[in-house]
Amino acid sequence: MAASDIDQEVKQALTRRLDDLRRATDSTTESRRPVELDQASVGRLSRIDAMQMQAMAMAAERMRGQEIGRIKAALGRIEDGEFGACVTCGEDIAPKRLAVDPTISTCIRCASGG
Repeated sequence: MAASDIDQEVKQALTRRLDDLRRATDSTTESRRPVELDQASVGRLSRIDAMQMQAMAMAAERMRGQEIGRIKAALGRIEDGEFGACVTCGEDIAPKRLAVDPTISTCIRCASGG
């Protein structure tokens, strides 16, 4: 399979994942809203539980945001014809490494500080 065909497959997979992440972000907006502090409507333990759930939702959103950034960067490298090349040293990234995570931007040597 030609490199451009592989790049197109990766681009399609990354675009699908980006859409999934955006849908997840949209669907969890409510769970990230501030917790109501009115004890008359919510008991103290329920409020603490709601605050923990909110914190977990916000952490998940931060992780989604980071993944979205990595996906956008990988899509940019595909568009620029630089996908699969280490952004640090310019050497090719091992295909198996890219198969595990196509958003990887460095070869194993540069990633390990070598």
